[in-house]
Amino acid sequence: MTAELTLGTYRCRDVATAARLATAQGATWVDTAPNYAVGRAEAELATVLAERPAVRVSTKVGFIPENAKRAGIRSGALTSAEAEHGHCLSPGYITWQVTRSGRMLGRTPDLVFLHNPEHALGNADARDGLYQAFAALEAACDQHGIPEYGVSTWTGFTRGIFDLPTLLDLATKVGGRQHRFRAVQLPVSVVHLAPVAQALDGRGVLVDAQAAGIQVFASAPLHGGEIPDMIRPELATLIRPGSTTAQAALAVTASAPGVNRVLLSTGNTEHWAQAAEAVDGPPLSPDVLRRVVDVLGT
Repeated sequence: MTAELTLGTYRCRDVATAARLATAQGATWVDTAPNYAVGRAEAELATVLAERPAVRVSTKVGFIPENAKRAGIRSGALTSAEAEHGHCLSPGYITWQVTRSGRMLGRTPDLVFLHNPEHALGNADARDGLYQAFAALEAACDQHGIPEYGVSTWTGFTRGIFDLPTLLDLATKVGGRQHRFRAVQLPVSVVHLAPVAQALDGRGVLVDAQAAGIQVFASAPLHGGEIPDMIRPELATLIRPGSTTAQAALAVTASAPGVNRVLLSTGNTEHWAQAAEAVDGPPLSPDVLRRVVDVLGT
C-alpha cells in the first residue's frame, strides 16, 4: 500500500514508550498535540525526538491544555474567557502556542494542524476565521521555519463547515501559490466510511486531496478499539482472508484512495506489528471496498 503507519499519540498513556516502540519498528512520523496526555505529550516526546532526529513530528493548535492556560493569559495570548472555553484560534494564541510547542518538543515541528476548527467556527464565520488562522500559521512558518501546516478535523468536512477547495482557496489568498497548506487529518475507518464511499464515486475530500497533492492523515482507524467487535469474522475474511478483525479494519483505511498516513495509537509491540502487517500488505480493490460500504453503510 502507499499509506504509511504513523504513531498517533491521542490515546497513548505513555507517549515516550509508544514513540520509542513505533520508531524502532520503522515509523518515520509521530503525530501529537499540546493537550494530549493531559498536556504532557509534547514534553514526553522531546527526549525521543532528540534520540531520533530523522523522525518527523506534527502537532496542533486549537485546544488549550490546562497546564498552559495561566501562562497564556499572563502573556496576553489568551483572554480569561478563551481559556475557560478551552479552544481558541485567535492569531495571537496560534502564534504563542506554536512557539510553545517548539519549546516543548525541543525542535521545530514539521507540520502544525489547526485542531478541530469546527469547535470555534460555525458555517457563517468559517471563511473569515480560517483566513485569519491561516495567516497566523503562514507567519509562524516564516518565523520558525515550519515547512507545512494543515487542518485536523473530526466533523468539519462531514458537517459542510468547509471543504478542501475552500481551504485551498483561503490558503492561496493568504500565502499565494507558495502557501504552506499541505495536509488534512480526518477520521477514516469502517465506522467513518463516508469519505471512502465518496472517493469510490470520484468525489469528496480524499479525491480532492489526491488531485491537489495534499497529504491525508487518517485518524481513529480503529475508532478507539470498537471496530474489532463491529466486524464479524466473515466480513474480515471478505476483506482479507487470514486477517484479524483489527487488521481487516486497518486494511480498509489504508486502501482508501488518497490516504497517505494511518494514525495508530498503541504502546503494544504485538499490536503495532500486526497493524504494520496489515498496512504494508497489498491494497484492497475498489470492488472489495464497495462491498464493505454496502455491508456497513456510511
